[in-house]
Amino acid sequence: MENQRSSFTNKLGFVLAAAGSAVGLGNLWRFPYLAAKYGGGIFLLVYLILVVTFGFSLMITEIAIGRKTRLSVIGAYQMLDKRFKGLGYLSCVVPFIITPYYCVIGGWVLKYFVVFLTGQAGQAANDTFFSEYTAQAVSPVIYFLIYALVGVVIVWLGVDSGIEKASRFMMPLLIIMTIFIAVFSVMQPGALEGVIYYLKPDFSRFNATTVLAAMGQLFYSMSLAMGIMITYGSYMKKEDHLETSVRQIELFDTGVAFMAGLMIIPAVFAFSGGSEEALGKGPSLMFVTMPKVFESMAFGTVVGCIFFLLVLFAALTSSISLTETLVSIVTDKFGWSRKKGCAVITLFIVAVGVPVSLGFGVLDFIAPMGMTLLDFFDFISNSVLMPIVAFLTCIFVGYFVKPKMIIDEVEINGPFKIKRFYTVLIKYIAPVCLIAILIFAVMETTGMITV
Repeated sequence: MENQRSSFTNKLGFVLAAAGSAVGLGNLWRFPYLAAKYGGGIFLLVYLILVVTFGFSLMITEIAIGRKTRLSVIGAYQMLDKRFKGLGYLSCVVPFIITPYYCVIGGWVLKYFVVFLTGQAGQAANDTFFSEYTAQAVSPVIYFLIYALVGVVIVWLGVDSGIEKASRFMMPLLIIMTIFIAVFSVMQPGALEGVIYYLKPDFSRFNATTVLAAMGQLFYSMSLAMGIMITYGSYMKKEDHLETSVRQIELFDTGVAFMAGLMIIPAVFAFSGGSEEALGKGPSLMFVTMPKVFESMAFGTVVGCIFFLLVLFAALTSSISLTETLVSIVTDKFGWSRKKGCAVITLFIVAVGVPVSLGFGVLDFIAPMGMTLLDFFDFISNSVLMPIVAFLTCIFVGYFVKPKMIIDEVEINGPFKIKRFYTVLIKYIAPVCLIAILIFAVMETTGMITV
């Protein structure tokens, strides 16, 4: 089985692909508004601590499961313990929900890149441009289809010829563009206040909500509990050092999130005179506030064009990993060829993504729990299913297959330096934290608490 499985050509290819999966819209719009909302520097400090402990342990668990079994998520759990076959199916539900609506958002990013590229930035800065655009029946669907097709074609080309080559091209450019825009942003008049707010911890603003929000963001950002890291781990060669690879993925992911904060928070502070309200939640930050910020800058059209190209690359690397996970699931389950798997998954993405796109216009009467289809799918996948999957994975590893299985897989490449801490975290700390994240996210989304 291992000889037949596709693989990344080397550790660098794996790290760039996995980092590309982790680096996505969660880094570039979700992290900055959460950092602004929950105290700036204190949120950043808490997040960094959680990355090297909580996030590291969950990520190395998933990658080790994938590399040990050489299977996608359903087969991996079943192979290790048949009683947990259902956990594999529950895990695979997450990317099936996320991928179509993520491609819809990717289509919006592609549209904005084209708008800035063609010199129409002034239109994008209009208060109603985004809402009027997403309510249209044709244009958003066309951009969604183009965006989704690009991702599918890269996946169709295979692990080494498609995903790895695309990651090797896009990730270095993404890093360069991130640094350029961050430097440009902090040099804007009035940006220093935002830099100080973002980097200087204010311990008076530290509370349980800050920790839970940081945990939720880490969980969202690092592509955990959706089968991606298990799938990518199954393509990882045994000789590649697992612990070092995970640390490098974390460095890429956290570095981009940190630089995204430097890109956005100082620029918005300079634009708004220090108002945290301008760092709105969700699409409003990316598609309403940022175009206004770019319009107020010198060379704003050029910077905006580079910014949306950056976001496009980040979104694309994540949706490629989501699509690859879906293709891997169906090819492993049904024994299909990669081409057939890609064809079926393409039809699925289109069938679900088109109604999601139309949910802001002609299908806006479909509003489960009072939400648009996109918001509802996002709530079910990110706020409900992902914490549940991660919790059950911790129980699975902590009390059934035992942490020693993961430790042994890691130690194929040398000593696992924090194996005692890892065992305590997986068995005791992470399950409690994940239940807290689940309760907090559900109560916030349903309006039971306001933070």
